[in-house]
Amino acid sequence: MTSTGHGLLRSQSRKGKIDMSVELPKPIAAYIAAENGHDPGALGQCFANDAVVQDEGRTIEGLVAIKEWKAETKRKYQHTVEPLASVQEDGHTIVTVRVAGNFPGSPVDLRFVFRVEAGKIASLEIH
Repeated sequence: MTSTGHGLLRSQSRKGKIDMSVELPKPIAAYIAAENGHDPGALGQCFANDAVVQDEGRTIEGLVAIKEWKAETKRKYQHTVEPLASVQEDGHTIVTVRVAGNFPGSPVDLRFVFRVEAGKIASLEIH
């Protein structure tokens, strides 16, 4: 998966048969790239200092806690994220992603609901 400079992610399936592009706001494209680059430190470029993440019944508040959460989930699941589709709805960007990793039922399609403010991710809900 590569990022063009404008928030456009190009994704190619492991079998090399699918080449799809999903247009994403820059901070969301940077988040997906950080997820797949295994670099929790890069999350500071994506999230606001007071951002909030909701995942697996947990609420993670603040950039420091978000970096810790991301490092923990990477160790636990060793996952990758592939964006499949993106829509704008009620001030949110909803990205359907395929998450593959070390967990039962992998891969799964999830919805990442982002709210972006002032060029940074203010909130992320994972469903």
